[in-house]
Amino acid sequence: MRIKFLVAGLMLGAGGMTAAQAATQITIATVNNPDMQTMEKLAPAFEKSHPDIKVNFVTLPENEVRQKMTTDIATNAGQYDALMISNYEVPIWAKNGWLVPFDNVPASYDESDMIPTVKKALSANGKLYAMPFYAESSMTYYRKDLFKKAGLTMPEHPKWSQIQQFAKKLNDPKNNTYGICLRGLPGWGENMALFSTMVNSYGGRWFDMNWKPQLTSSAWKKAATEYKNLVTKYGPPGVTSNGFTESETLFANGQCAMWVDSTVAAGYLSDPANSKVAKDVGFAQSPYATTKKGSHWLYSWALAVPKSSNHKEAAKTFIEWATSKKYIDLVGQKKGWVSVPPGTRKSTYENAEYKKVAPFASLVLNAIQTADPKDPSAKPVPYTGIQFVDIPPFQAIGTRVGQILAGIVAGQTSVDQGLSQANSVTKRMMQQAGYPKK
Repeated sequence: MRIKFLVAGLMLGAGGMTAAQAATQITIATVNNPDMQTMEKLAPAFEKSHPDIKVNFVTLPENEVRQKMTTDIATNAGQYDALMISNYEVPIWAKNGWLVPFDNVPASYDESDMIPTVKKALSANGKLYAMPFYAESSMTYYRKDLFKKAGLTMPEHPKWSQIQQFAKKLNDPKNNTYGICLRGLPGWGENMALFSTMVNSYGGRWFDMNWKPQLTSSAWKKAATEYKNLVTKYGPPGVTSNGFTESETLFANGQCAMWVDSTVAAGYLSDPANSKVAKDVGFAQSPYATTKKGSHWLYSWALAVPKSSNHKEAAKTFIEWATSKKYIDLVGQKKGWVSVPPGTRKSTYENAEYKKVAPFASLVLNAIQTADPKDPSAKPVPYTGIQFVDIPPFQAIGTRVGQILAGIVAGQTSVDQGLSQANSVTKRMMQQAGYPKK
C-alpha cells in the first residue's frame, strides 16, 4: 500500500527523499459519480506509463465540489491542477481568463473523433478549453417487467401526462417500489436540471428577450404542479435529499418503476454488477408536454486546467489520457464495454463491442446530437442553455430557485406562492448582477 503525504508538491517518507519524490504531484477535483470513481481506480495505469506524474483526487458530491472549485478558481488559490467542470462553466470561465486552452493537442488524440455538439459546447472563441470526460442528454428509464405485468407500453417519446398515468398505476410503496424517481435535491445542477427541461417542454423559459424573469408564467406553474404531484404522490419518501447519485441507486436497487435523468446512467443500470434490474431496464426519450424543444438537455462533465495550476503541462497530459480513445478501450477491457464513458467520441458508437452490449446507444447518440442549447424553448430567449442559463449569476439563481422548489415539494409553500417568491428572487439577483446589460 502506498501512502501519499502532499507537502509542497513533494513525497516525504520515513526514509528521506527518494527518486519518487521528484515526480510532479497533480490534484484533480471531481464529482463522486460512478464514471469518475472508475477514472480514479484506473489512474495507476496512467502513473505506470507516466512515472514522472502522480495523481491525487479530491472527490466530493456535486453541489459541494462545484462550490469549492468556483471559490478556488475565482480566488486564484491554485489548490487544484485539473477540474471536473461542465459546459456551463467553460465559456464563462474561459471569458474570465481562468482556464488554459488546449492548444497543440497531439495528433494521436484525434480531435476530429469528438462529437461536434459536445466539442462546441466546451469551446469559446474557437478554442477548446476543456476535454469531455463524458457527455450526456436526458432520457426515460423504465422497468420492462413491471410495464409488462401491468399491461402498459412505454412510447418512444412519452408525454408527461402519460408518465403520471404510468406512475400512478405502478406505484407500490408497500413492496418498496415507487412509480417514479426524480431528482429533488436542491441545486442548479440537481433538481433544477430536470425541472428546467419540464418547464421548456411546457413552452416556458427562464427569461424573455429583455431578461425579465418568467417564473410566474402558466408554463412554470403547470410544470411545478406536475413535478410536485409526481414526486409526492408516486415517488420515494425524502425526495428532497435525492440527487442524481441517490436516484440512480434507487433505480438500480429495483425501487423505481421509472426514472427520468441523465443518459450516462444507461451503462451503469445495464450492468448486472451494479444493477439488480439490469435485464429489465427499458429506454425511451425524455418526456415532453406541449413541445419537444428543450425537453432533453445537453451536458458534459469535462476536465479543464485552471490558470492557477502550478503543474499545467502535467495536468494536460493526464486529461488527454483520461479523455482519449485509449482510456475508453481500457475501461472496456477492465470494466466491460457497457461501462465506458459515453457521449464524447463518434468511434464509441461505431465500436461493435459497445453496440453489442449497449441497446441504448443509438437513442443516446440521437438525444445528444438533437439537443440544441441555442434553441431551448418554444419562445425566443436571450441565452444559451437548456437546463441552465449561460450567465454567471445563474449558478446562485438556479440554486436558490431549487431550494424554493424543494419547499414547494415539502409543502412549505404553494406552487403560486413559491414561484412568485422565486421570480422576485431571480429579478433581484439579476439586477444586482447588472442585467439587463446596457
